[in-house]
Amino acid sequence: MAEKKRAIHTGHRGRVKEEFVTRGIEGWPDHRVLELLLFYAIPQGDVNPLAHELIDRFGSLDGVLDALPEELMKVKGMGEHSVTLLKLVPAVTGRYLEGRTGPGVIIHTTAEAGHVLAPYFYGARNEMVYVLCLDAKEKLLGVKRISEGNNSNSDVTIRRVAEECLALRSSFCYLAHNHVSSVALPSPEDMNTTSVVRTALAPLGIRLVDHLVFVDGDLVSVGETRASGKRGGYRMVYPGQR
Repeated sequence: MAEKKRAIHTGHRGRVKEEFVTRGIEGWPDHRVLELLLFYAIPQGDVNPLAHELIDRFGSLDGVLDALPEELMKVKGMGEHSVTLLKLVPAVTGRYLEGRTGPGVIIHTTAEAGHVLAPYFYGARNEMVYVLCLDAKEKLLGVKRISEGNNSNSDVTIRRVAEECLALRSSFCYLAHNHVSSVALPSPEDMNTTSVVRTALAPLGIRLVDHLVFVDGDLVSVGETRASGKRGGYRMVYPGQR
């Protein structure tokens, strides 16, 4: 009986893998994607109930992938290998997206800058600040991390921004940080920071083009919000999303 049950699960795993290789995961529910991942951490048995339990507890696939390791370990059936695999997925995805937008890319718009910067905030749990540097022809020179804070704030160090821009000999730059509060709206502090950084960089011959705020998959332009009085937003699309 046990042998027959193992054979059923083996056949199921094979079919799921074959379907993924043939057609990808378009249209799959979150629990099925998670089930496929768990195949590689738990080599035997039916992991479908575990996938359902994780989705029920954390709400969605991204909720599972963003969950803290200690919270994942509280779910019966989760072990070190499973937790490591699930935490590896967003880390590898972020590295992949970052690699697709290396130095040399031409950036003319806020939306283009947003697509380059988005991978740096992928799966981030803390508030982080980056500066994207461009040369005089608006060619990407690099993206540098300025600071990382706790779950509610991250100080922008003007000196660090200036140092990174000068080190790369940039003529233009974009400042960017993320909100972990899920409020996709620039705060008064964000507006003030934009003005302070722009004023500090101007005598150095560096123009701050815009300040971008990331919240989940959304991007908000401080510059466009200030100019129009309305939220200047974009929706970032990652590979596999529509």
